[in-house]
Amino acid sequence: MNAETTPPKTPYEALGGKEVIARIVNRFYDLMEGEEQYAPLRAMHVPDLGPMRDSLTGWLSAWAGGPRDWFEANPGKCMMSAHRGLGIEKDVAIQWTDAMARAIADCGPEDKDLAKAMAERLDMMAMGMVAE
Repeated sequence: MNAETTPPKTPYEALGGKEVIARIVNRFYDLMEGEEQYAPLRAMHVPDLGPMRDSLTGWLSAWAGGPRDWFEANPGKCMMSAHRGLGIEKDVAIQWTDAMARAIADCGPEDKDLAKAMAERLDMMAMGMVAE
């Protein structure tokens, strides 16, 4: 098998690597900043989203099986635990998943089944962060 026919080994590779993940993340934050329907979600974040963009790109890359730089820079940090204490309400979690699904659809992989699976898994995680 040559490099052109070798199937991707990880979701990270199948998604298109860091370039595609960064496009998804940037589109996500652009939606959150620019569309009124995401105002409550935007209000939960710090004014400068630059560091958040970098962090989410690194986390999603590692989550998808790419470089583990984010985990190495944040030893022991659990994304689920970090968000559970923020009092996230279901409507805000839905805003997050809606913006992320739109970002994946706009900028994600050509493989629509993979894009759908990514959006579904992230939706499940976001719903798991809702305050009880």
